[in-house]
Amino acid sequence: MKKFSAIVIAAGRGKRMRSQTVKVLHPVAGRPLLWYTVSLAGRVADARVAVVIGHQADRVRAFLEQAKAELDPFETVLQPDQLGTGHAVQQAQAILMPSGKVASRHCLILNADTPLLGRATVKRLLARHEKDKAALTMLSTEVSDPSGYGRVVRGDKGHVVKVVEEPDATRAERAIREVNAGTYVVETSFLFRALARVRARNAQGEYYLTDIVGLAVDEGRRVACLKTADASECIGVNTREDLAGVEQIMRHRIRTRWLKAGVTMLDPWTTSIDEAVTIGADTVLYPGVTLEGQTKIGAGCVIRSHARMTNSVVGNAVTIEDSSVVDGAVVEDRVTVGPFAHVRPGSVLGKQSKVGNFVELKNTELGAESKANHLTYLGDTSVGKRVNIGAGTITCNYDGYQKEQTIIEDEAFIGSDTQLIAPVRVGKGAVVGSGSTITQDVPADALALSRSPQVTREEWAAKRRAGFSEKTPPARKSTSSSRGRKKGSKGPPSPLAGEGRVRGK
Repeated sequence: MKKFSAIVIAAGRGKRMRSQTVKVLHPVAGRPLLWYTVSLAGRVADARVAVVIGHQADRVRAFLEQAKAELDPFETVLQPDQLGTGHAVQQAQAILMPSGKVASRHCLILNADTPLLGRATVKRLLARHEKDKAALTMLSTEVSDPSGYGRVVRGDKGHVVKVVEEPDATRAERAIREVNAGTYVVETSFLFRALARVRARNAQGEYYLTDIVGLAVDEGRRVACLKTADASECIGVNTREDLAGVEQIMRHRIRTRWLKAGVTMLDPWTTSIDEAVTIGADTVLYPGVTLEGQTKIGAGCVIRSHARMTNSVVGNAVTIEDSSVVDGAVVEDRVTVGPFAHVRPGSVLGKQSKVGNFVELKNTELGAESKANHLTYLGDTSVGKRVNIGAGTITCNYDGYQKEQTIIEDEAFIGSDTQLIAPVRVGKGAVVGSGSTITQDVPADALALSRSPQVTREEWAAKRRAGFSEKTPPARKSTSSSRGRKKGSKGPPSPLAGEGRVRGK
């Protein structure tokens, strides 16, 4: 028979959160609260893991299914009516005692709103339970302000005799600072037998799991308790204030982990790293960097101030300049991005490519050693190797109904202020002149130009200046458009004044 199964209680609504979202789906460091406890249960239990869901069960189940690939195997069970923690645990009996036989000797019980609880502490709890041969072993801690927590009541010899919830506590019991962490290890056969005896005789009218402590004492069974010195592990999230506090502690832990792994942070307290992020050694993070989601950063990178990266994969020796956003993209080795660049989902930046300031890419592949240095938009575009994209280039990928692709082959040169009207292809080694609007394919090694001929009037400016007196020219009397010269005005007409096209010689 296996030693430990686990139950994660995730059925409550969390009224004090004042949210339309069930409490266990609120994120901490990029992961829902529930993820932490289900992950922990899977890592310490050697038998079945049951997750008890209730309020917004469909949403909770959908998240669990989505995360199933990275969580150890578990099963969900529904608590249709939220009648208390004891009633929630009872719903897992069919999973942990199939056909009336226990699936494991002991059961670990966790609450889904305690994301800071560590694996090492739980392992010590399991070891204490086995060593003391207890029917029930609970986790406790001591806090300066025990408000909101159940109090651990001990007898004359220091043994735990009961746990009393705050609404039911006497004045003397409320003064106790040792509180229940809501984490237990219970002999499986005793657990469900005791729960059958629990009654809803309390201020809340609920079936309390904590009542089984007193029932064990009444039966003369051993109740053990492990008091952890780190009270933060026992923080339960009940309010937005709790959530904010837990967020700060979790992010501090994450930063500490990466500092120990060889990552440099110039100002750790302004650096935000989600739990799922990975970072290579010798990477330097400047103040204000945010790394979100499943982002993976290689070794030896430099990420400068106020850059944000979300669900992206970054190679080695990459530089992300100030105030750049990289979202859902792949950035290969020795690439430079930014400053003020926006690399959007579906984009791939090849080795040693460059995306410069105020450049936006969407669903675009930029080949190795290619450059888009300034003020450019590339959407739904495939760019080959060693291509130069001039400043102000736009790939016009949307015609108001559907999006089309632009293809720019290896070693092409795109002049500044060019519009490429998709679908269009620029062949290998071709040159597109500055200021062109390209609507047709450009063959390999060809030159494509699409602009009006330049008109030059020699001495025009000098004659215009000579035509005016030294005084400031009189202001126009009307703002209405005028296509001709004013009567009595001197000098040639200005092409800047809306007088139509300028004729050639």
